[in-house]
Amino acid sequence: MKKYSFKNDYSEGCHPNILEALIKTNLDQQNGYGYDDYSNEARKLIKRKINDENADVHFVSGGTQANLLVISSILRPHESTISAETGHIFTNETGAIEATGHKIHGIVTEDGKLKPEHIQSVLDSHTNKPHQVKQKLVYISNSTEIGTIYQKQELKELYEFCQANNLYLFLDGARLGQALTSEINDLTLQDIANFTDVFYIGGTKNGALLGEAIVITNDNLKEDFAFHVKQKGAMLAKGRLLGIQFLELMKNDLYFDLAKHSNVQAMKIKSAFQHRGFQFLSDTFTNQIFPILNNSQIKKLSGNFDFYVWKKIDEDNSAIRLITSWATPDEVVEGFLKEIERL
Repeated sequence: MKKYSFKNDYSEGCHPNILEALIKTNLDQQNGYGYDDYSNEARKLIKRKINDENADVHFVSGGTQANLLVISSILRPHESTISAETGHIFTNETGAIEATGHKIHGIVTEDGKLKPEHIQSVLDSHTNKPHQVKQKLVYISNSTEIGTIYQKQELKELYEFCQANNLYLFLDGARLGQALTSEINDLTLQDIANFTDVFYIGGTKNGALLGEAIVITNDNLKEDFAFHVKQKGAMLAKGRLLGIQFLELMKNDLYFDLAKHSNVQAMKIKSAFQHRGFQFLSDTFTNQIFPILNNSQIKKLSGNFDFYVWKKIDEDNSAIRLITSWATPDEVVEGFLKEIERL
């Protein structure tokens, strides 16, 4: 029996609607580099959903690429960014941002989220200008790398703090669908647009073959962004491949339906662990959960299922990371719940 993987939410290919659309449009000649009809229509849909016809939308292939493009296009050589230490740019991008010559100030947080006081602590320790780098951008993720989400008031306060301190706020939306369909969420896609300067809508981890949609709402950041996309090799000649996918995801709210499915499946698993009295590394309501198990229990679960041992708690216990996807079937979840009952 092949193990079922809870390691990530991109093990499957893509939603069938996308495959059907790619096949149906395959021989339709279109302009290249994102100027095709499908990309144009997808941009219109996204602008409509955020209620901002003036926003710029750029389709790129992946999350690290999106982060690199946005941050390197915004920062001047002497400027830096601020991130939680759990942030993707700080831990999982092979120093992509640092390789462009920009320092990342990592902040330890309990829940993976940044608050104004975190940002202020960095500003307070960098007052010897111009001998120290200048902080210019704040990077956050929603949902975070440990599955937590921002509430509307939290994001609003962070955005207002950034505005007051001449900082840009950039939101990594690799799992934005899961954040917005969480049972405790009170944000809308329009709120995300209103309370950030730039963000992206992640497709790779929510039903697309690949792709992210970068949305720039701050006029100061729009000029010449396409040059950065081209210069860094992110402008696909067959841009239609990205446009078609986002067109399918955005119409009829398929994007949100898929994200909600992944959350529901994860919450079933979370509830089973809670019922058995297990503790968690973080209290999450998205498609990532982090139960704490002893070594023997981890070994038993890994017999039929793949997952990451995320963080060592002590010699005998570790937190594992379980991620469900847009395609995680009910029968797999039911099988996993039975395994939990046997622990």
